[in-house]
Amino acid sequence: MSHERPGDGHDGNGERRRRADREAEIGEPVVRGDPAVTGERAERAARFDPGDPESLERAADTVRRFASEAVAGDDNVVMLRGAAACAALVRGHGSYKTAAEAAGDGVQVSFIRKWARVHDLPESVRRHVARGHIAPTAAKHIARVAGDARFDLAWAVLDADLTVREVRRAASAINDGDSPEAALRAEGGSPGELRADLPPDVYRWLRDRASLENRDPGDVIADALDEYRDL
Repeated sequence: MSHERPGDGHDGNGERRRRADREAEIGEPVVRGDPAVTGERAERAARFDPGDPESLERAADTVRRFASEAVAGDDNVVMLRGAAACAALVRGHGSYKTAAEAAGDGVQVSFIRKWARVHDLPESVRRHVARGHIAPTAAKHIARVAGDARFDLAWAVLDADLTVREVRRAASAINDGDSPEAALRAEGGSPGELRADLPPDVYRWLRDRASLENRDPGDVIADALDEYRDL
């Protein structure tokens, strides 16, 4: 079913709703520190404080080790930790260039920039990176775009099985001026399309209501979700 909805902010009660940028503090292990995502490793999640010199030294050391292992590494949680360290260095030192200099050992500005952007992705996207549903290499390309396009690319990885190469091409097309919808369709994606498994009684009700109202089931679901998120 396909249905497009507008972007969100915060509702009148201050409840969190989807945002295209990170809301938590830089370096805070919101995802890495959640046992529901990382299990026992949550207790060992590193926090990097951009305002603490000792913490910045730990971040620099983490980035050095991360840069030497990033090409061959396949541990998504380790990569998120490295991204957090990159972001902390940028915030603490004020620029990508000085952050790279602080990391030393040949760490490139481009490396710092890419991974700091990954750390700045919204929490809902980073949770799928930690779970292994979105490859960190794909996350780097998702982080290249801004606004709701980040969600469009991330959910296309989940729902349309976009490859890293397809995500890279779509991100480039968006940055060249294409709409996210056009860029994703060019790669075989269907923006707004989601397959959902419903309990039989809910499914029967949905089909019955949609037929009686001469509507598509996706429109009925979209209206119900609009009412739910406005509670």
